[in-house]
Amino acid sequence: MFSFFKKKEEPKKVQEEVILEELVDENVEEIQKESFEQIEEVEKKVEEKKELEEKEIEENETSKGFFSRALSKTFENIKAVVPIKKEKIAFDDIEEMLIEADMEYEIIEKAMDGLPSEITRKQLRHRLVMLFEHAPNVDLSNLPKPFVRLIIGVNGAGKTTTIAKLAYKLKKEGHSVILGAGDTFRAAAIEQLSTWSEKINVPIIKTKQGHDASAVAYDTISSALAKNIDNVIIDTAGRLQTQTNLSNELKKIVKVCGKAMPEAPHQKLMILDGTQGNTAIAQARAFNEMVGVDGIIVTKLDGTAKGGALFSISNQLELPIFYVGVGEKQDDLIEFSPDNFVDSLLDEIYTTV
Repeated sequence: MFSFFKKKEEPKKVQEEVILEELVDENVEEIQKESFEQIEEVEKKVEEKKELEEKEIEENETSKGFFSRALSKTFENIKAVVPIKKEKIAFDDIEEMLIEADMEYEIIEKAMDGLPSEITRKQLRHRLVMLFEHAPNVDLSNLPKPFVRLIIGVNGAGKTTTIAKLAYKLKKEGHSVILGAGDTFRAAAIEQLSTWSEKINVPIIKTKQGHDASAVAYDTISSALAKNIDNVIIDTAGRLQTQTNLSNELKKIVKVCGKAMPEAPHQKLMILDGTQGNTAIAQARAFNEMVGVDGIIVTKLDGTAKGGALFSISNQLELPIFYVGVGEKQDDLIEFSPDNFVDSLLDEIYTTV
């Protein structure tokens, strides 16, 4: 009997072993599949990181190229002081070079304090980049829609052209834009912005000269809300009969923007003429006292030898420089990078290490 039952158990045991083997095989296949998927995921992430790094390098090189072109006149002055590239440069030569680039002497003293008699690129770079650290970091992610920018500045600084360049840049990045011709004090400003809107194919809200500028701001924001437009850029007057009149108008526009959309305008950008160098700082302070300024755009950088004024502008005003204008074309507006700006300057005087 015993042997009979033993024989009956053998097929069951074999069957269990077969099932176990099948389960093991299935688990192995599943593990292998998961491993392959994990490897593919890692490889994908590595490839994406590589592409991002390559893109960043390319963008940095492009940015440095723009600065090199824009700072050509500044470089001429610098090379008059340091005609030959060196590994180390004398303290006095660096000081004179920064003076020639139109950096305020107070800022030069701050940057140079404690440096040795012979200065390396690394030492100088650290000090110059630090001059931009007082500007607050601005989080431009998760922006409200529409994002309302109010553009302020004196007449002749390149305000209208810069608005068009900024609108074109945003459009190229895939965002929708609407312009508001809020400089109703000058008929030429309305006409100029209208011409640009046609050229870059961006809608505009405008009225006749002398009409209420705050009404234009309100209508522009309302139109953006109704049409689901991403960005609103509103021009403003740079001069009225008196500074008090200008201050009152700008304050009214800011207030009306807030009625059209809570918390608007989200950004008040000041346009500064780069050819004015450090004298532009007084203008920015005046406008900052009127309505508060969130950031700076420096124009006409290609037409001046005063590129060093950017250090003073950012450091003294403690405001971020968002963009710089480096020419007359619609593409000639680039995001400002302190690192690329400083590197462009240092590339002219230091040997590559």
